[in-house]
Amino acid sequence: MPRFSVIVPAYQVQAYLSACLDSVLSQSYTDLELIAVDDRSPDACGAIIDEYAARDRRVKPVHLAENRGLGRARNAGMAEASGDYLVFLDGDDTLTPGALRAIADRIGATGDPDVLVYDYERTYWDGRRVRNHLRAELAERGPAPFPLTDRPGLLRVLMVAWNKAYRREFVTERGFAFPPGYYEDTPWTFPVLMTAGSIATLDRVCVHYRQRRRGNILSTTSRGHFDLFDQYERVFAYVADHPELAHWKAELFRRMIDHYGVVFTRRDRLPRGSHREFLHRARAHHRRYRVPGTRLRRRHVLIRFGLHRAFRALLLATAARRRAQRTLTGLARAVRRGALALHYRIQRRLPLRPDRAVFAAGGGYGGDPAALEEAFGRYAPHVRTAWLADPSYRGPLPPGARRIAPGTAAHWTALARAGYLVGDDHLTRGLRKRPGQVLVRTLEGTPLAHTGLDLQERPAAARGTDFAALLRDVDQWDHVISGNRHSTLTWERVYPGRYTALEYGSPRTDVFQRATREDVARLRARLGIPSGAVAILYAPARREHRRTQHPPLDLALLAHRLGPRFVLLARVPGDAPVEGPRVVDVRAHPCVQELCLASDALLTDHAPLLFEYAALDRPIVLHTGDRAAYETVHGAYVDLRAVPPGETGWDEEGLADVFTGGDWNGARAATLRAAFRERFCPWDDGRAAERVVRHVVLGRTDPAPVVPPAERRPVPSAAAAATRSAPATVPRPGGPRPVTEAAEHR
Repeated sequence: MPRFSVIVPAYQVQAYLSACLDSVLSQSYTDLELIAVDDRSPDACGAIIDEYAARDRRVKPVHLAENRGLGRARNAGMAEASGDYLVFLDGDDTLTPGALRAIADRIGATGDPDVLVYDYERTYWDGRRVRNHLRAELAERGPAPFPLTDRPGLLRVLMVAWNKAYRREFVTERGFAFPPGYYEDTPWTFPVLMTAGSIATLDRVCVHYRQRRRGNILSTTSRGHFDLFDQYERVFAYVADHPELAHWKAELFRRMIDHYGVVFTRRDRLPRGSHREFLHRARAHHRRYRVPGTRLRRRHVLIRFGLHRAFRALLLATAARRRAQRTLTGLARAVRRGALALHYRIQRRLPLRPDRAVFAAGGGYGGDPAALEEAFGRYAPHVRTAWLADPSYRGPLPPGARRIAPGTAAHWTALARAGYLVGDDHLTRGLRKRPGQVLVRTLEGTPLAHTGLDLQERPAAARGTDFAALLRDVDQWDHVISGNRHSTLTWERVYPGRYTALEYGSPRTDVFQRATREDVARLRARLGIPSGAVAILYAPARREHRRTQHPPLDLALLAHRLGPRFVLLARVPGDAPVEGPRVVDVRAHPCVQELCLASDALLTDHAPLLFEYAALDRPIVLHTGDRAAYETVHGAYVDLRAVPPGETGWDEEGLADVFTGGDWNGARAATLRAAFRERFCPWDDGRAAERVVRHVVLGRTDPAPVVPPAERRPVPSAAAAATRSAPATVPRPGGPRPVTEAAEHR
């Protein structure tokens, strides 16, 4: 008896069926049977199902003699099911990676409830992905399992069969089955939820609900949408047969009327000339099923009295109001832009403030600008600092720094009058640098993939870059931060300008030399890393040629192969779910340097992070699965096959072997890493930001002495510290500082 019976009905979905079946059979949780039902589809669905059945014995094909519709096809699949739980999936939808394992874990943790409700995401044909806006109802709060009376808001979540797992014995004992016709989910899900003695939720996207451009049943104009009345009659008939459910009538009535309003207002559903008939039938149901005392909304009143013309007039008035609001909003924005432009011109005529500096780092706080701001406070305390931070940013900002929101009058005042401007392109958008201002440009670290003018030959990676605007920006730069000779030579070629490259190291790596074991322990505890576990920071590069971002590795599968000793800290681009056993989603963590310190090793592919991680002198493992494709699209300045920073693996199995076999931190890996550090981290000794401030603010062009890479003592990882007896002699943040001319000046 398998744990799950996944039932997939198929009718005219031949273009999507393989992706659906693959999403089930490739799950890291394998205790399942896949019942694929060919609903007498006129296309190749039946042949595709048979091909999968021949390749995988978990696939159980069912061929119906005649087309019976989605509901009856599901019933045919249930008749063949033998699993503990039933999971429904439409033939054009897919399960997300690791979904069944997450569902199984949640079922086990909540004592095998009758129903488990999980989240979904709409995936559109143009690449957009939108998560269920009622996902808050699925929060795993309070005791579980629970009856529906404890969480009645679940009735507001999309009433479909495929966002739930059902205990098969519960379904069989109650005799639940799908009716014929459109909206067959309605008389299934309402009775199931109301009857279930135990319900649990899983706040995780487990299903990608495909929104096809053409072919969706619910977007097809047909009288089949009148089946909705029959389906709600079945719901209320079920309640009438079960008096103990009578207290749900008011909520069912509200849901019914809202549903009727949705169908009535969608232009692509009801045939022309049938709206009056639909509204009259809705009025009849309103009178029949209304519970006295139920609060009515405006649309409910219109349906109650069958006011067809009034309903249409309300829709037209609402649309007109929205158009007027958009017009007024556009005019207000245009006026505001003009006023700010005038304000900026006026401010640029006022005297500069050489004791002011503005910093920016992608709308938040971190990276080289954060390290430089700290160095300004330490070595040039007479300069007051301000941060350009988006209103949505909720992370930490440096104490004493003024926060400025982009696009405000304060923002343009700061850009017009500050003596020092330090940051990335978030700072320089719209900037017209004045004589006397000093602009220090921070780039994305040591370049690995092609950038700047080289992107002219990489249109997929360039994604519409305005190269003329790029060069106008470059002409305003005074200094560019460079971590090594490779970076200096690359920047000067791909960003040609009159600036000076400050080859003093990467300021963002200074924290690696100042951190202590106590800092590392505190960070690991905050991230929930178990004591004694090996934490692997997984940080792949962003694939700019892809509209949607998915992790190149199946993290649930990799974590399963690594075993309980290892924990994955997933910092992946995009918003695809990364849940899994011993997988921690750290995308929301505001500081990547803290993640580096908390980890024991880095797993990456083409991300520039590997260069700064090398300054930490901890193991680096490369994933090279799509190297050829990535380099074809993005190019590569450094051949990591010739100068690897550590061991490599091709796929989940190979990477698991590297870690479980010990090669990741062996002698060969250490030798490769040492050579890599000598080449790309010659200045990263903890004083890079100090050198920049000495040069830019204090006028000292002689750099501070450099500690050779072989003599540096960055704080060891937790795994390495456990094997060492001598403590690392590294200064604490805020501890004794070297006496310099800057300190004496202060």
